[in-house]
This record gives sequence, C-alpha cells and structure tokens, in this order.
Amino acid sequence: MGKSFDIQLVAVFLPKLLSYLHITLFILVAAMLLGLIIGFIIVLPRLYQVPLLNRLVIIYVSFIRGTPIIIQLFLVYYGLPEALRLLHIDVTNVEAIVFVIITYGLHIGAYVCEIVRSAVNSVERGQLEAAYSTGMTGRDAFLRIVLPQALGIALPNFGNLVISSMKDTSLAFSLGVMDMVGRAETLLTTNHFLEIYISLAIIYYAMCIMLERLFALSERRLLRHERKLSSGQVGGLHYDA
Repeated sequence: MGKSFDIQLVAVFLPKLLSYLHITLFILVAAMLLGLIIGFIIVLPRLYQVPLLNRLVIIYVSFIRGTPIIIQLFLVYYGLPEALRLLHIDVTNVEAIVFVIITYGLHIGAYVCEIVRSAVNSVERGQLEAAYSTGMTGRDAFLRIVLPQALGIALPNFGNLVISSMKDTSLAFSLGVMDMVGRAETLLTTNHFLEIYISLAIIYYAMCIMLERLFALSERRLLRHERKLSSGQVGGLHYDA
C-alpha cells in the first residue's frame, strides 16, 4: 500500500517528470520521421497496385494493425539482434532507445501508408481529368490538385496518429528507456503512487491538448486553401468538378 495521499506532492513530482520530457519527445519525433519515410515508400506499391509488393505491404500493414505495440517492441528488441547475428552483425551494444524508435517507426509507417492511400484515393478522378484537359502534366496535376486536397483529408487522421503515438511512447520504459514513465517508475520507491501517476496524467493530457490545437489550426489553414480549390479554379481556368 502507498502512503497517505498528499495533493501537494503533485507539484513536487511534476518538475521531476518534466525533466525527462525531452526523451519522450525525441522518441516521438524520431519515430514519426522514420514512420513517414517508411509510409511514403510502402504506399507506392499500394497506389500503383504492384502485384507482389502490394500483397507484401498488405500483410505488413495487417500484422502491425493486428498486434499490440508492446508485442512489436519485444519482437524488435529481441528478434532484430538475432536476425542481424545471422549476417554477422553485432548490435548487442546498441541502446534500447534505438530499438524503441525502430519499432514505433515501423508501427507508424503502416498507418501512414493507409492514411496516404485513402486520402489520395478520396480525391475525385474527375478533377484529375479536368486538370489534364487544361494541359497540366501528371506531376503538376498531382502537386496542384491531388496533394493539397489529400493533405486536407489526411491531416485529421495524421493528427490522431501523432497523438496516439505520443501516448504509446509511454511503453518505452518496458525496454529500460528512461523517459517520463521510466522516471516515474524510479519515483515509486517513495510509495506515493497516486500522486506520481496523477502528475504523469497531467503532463500527457496537456501534451494531447496542445497537439490537438496545433492540428486543428493546421486543418483550418488547409481547408482555407481547399475552399479555393473547390471554387472550381485550376491553373487560372474554371471547370466543373
């Protein structure tokens, strides 16, 4: 049992946990960058229906979406070194945070792939045909017509992915990473469990609120450009969408 609850200790634990916030943010940013790279690469076989690669990507995305992130963490942490050992590559001295970032990057990449695929496919084909009729090249039509609309469609889902990934980073401590949750685990020796977890909840909740407002602002800006596109003007010419 913990000691008697003392709300004043929340103010004591908050700065101790916040001093490790940069580790949590580093994991999130690094994993998002890796995930974006992976997602934009593997979405190409999905968009262009490359026979074998498309099937492999479908299996990969299905596996990522169908298994818990904690299982994926352990699979990468214990499985990747074993696989690399077969190639005579020793990664035993690599820090656990690297495996955490790789795992979250692979996890995020699968979701980015589906977000981008669904967003691009949501753009009406008729708009592309109208763009081609005005003399646009495929590249110009994608950059000026498809991409702005796809971004507007994808942004809410991407924002949800960032927020959920930020919360999922709390599992990094299971591999010994000293992030905010890892620091909280060391503070549990004080036996003030409730105060520590309240402090953690406040920090994560505040981060979620800030991210939600940031993406809401970004979405409003994108929708402003979306309204300009929906007015029917492409490359200075009007067309019927």
